[in-house]
Amino acid sequence: MKLHEVCLIFTVSLFLSLLVVRFQIYEFKKLGIVATDYYKRDLRRVPTCGGISLLIVFFTILALNFGRINRFDILAAITLGLFGFFGLLDDFLDVGRATKIFVPILFSIPLSSALDTAVILPFIGEIDLGLFYLFIIAPVYVMVVANLVNMHSGFNGLAVGLSAILMAFLLIKSMMFDRNLTFTLSCMLGAVLGLLYYNWYPSRIFDGNVGALTMGATVGVGIIVCGFLVSGFIMLIPHTVNFLMYVYWRMMRKLHPNDERWRLVKFGRVREDGTLEVPNRLTLKWVLPYHFRMTEKQVVLAMYALTTAFCLISLPIPY
Repeated sequence: MKLHEVCLIFTVSLFLSLLVVRFQIYEFKKLGIVATDYYKRDLRRVPTCGGISLLIVFFTILALNFGRINRFDILAAITLGLFGFFGLLDDFLDVGRATKIFVPILFSIPLSSALDTAVILPFIGEIDLGLFYLFIIAPVYVMVVANLVNMHSGFNGLAVGLSAILMAFLLIKSMMFDRNLTFTLSCMLGAVLGLLYYNWYPSRIFDGNVGALTMGATVGVGIIVCGFLVSGFIMLIPHTVNFLMYVYWRMMRKLHPNDERWRLVKFGRVREDGTLEVPNRLTLKWVLPYHFRMTEKQVVLAMYALTTAFCLISLPIPY
């Protein structure tokens, strides 16, 4: 797609998202589809599942442009739809940890039919991985990225803002190196920024699992289709570190089940001065407020800066 087409898709998606998310907030308040914001002193109840709006906006614009997009965007849409629907099920039914790991691997199989089996690796060059890449590496990569995005969340604007940063850099890189998927990335980026407007502190709507998995799948699919396996890994280093910290926490919990230091706690709390009090430093978003008095907004901005730094490092890398 040409630059003016990308800008048009992005702009239409952004404004449509602002309208759709606003409507969803109003309707979900009436229906009582809400979740508790544990980082507000009044423990307010906020509408959730904002990812539904992302899917509505994306597939609406996809339908209007169906004759002008390539097969990669069509297959990507199938994958994003499956991840989004799975996330919606998880929001209402809690599908379980094991199911979240294994079932989503299947969602990227349709996309594999359009991928090249050759990948470029630093110091090695081009290597053809054949069917192993198509049906194992690529689907697992997308699944892992989707779950990394879902895990690195919990504060107002955190997952949505980080996803917007990742998509923005993937879109820039795809245009720099003339790769496919500019429609999907520009359309979803606009939709995500529209959601971020309402998800930013103090959140008026949460993204929910449907949102986190849809955004994560978009990032994962963008990396795979554009062939950015190495630079994509660099972009996601903060998300990966967050995951490894969580794994360490779980391992220590199993080794020391009666030790309060390793007690599994999902949320911290807010002090009277508005700063965060977190139970430990075992997830990335808790490291700074564990050592310093920081507000939720300050921590989120710090996480934005960290991910942006790694995205900038990855920007000139073509593979």
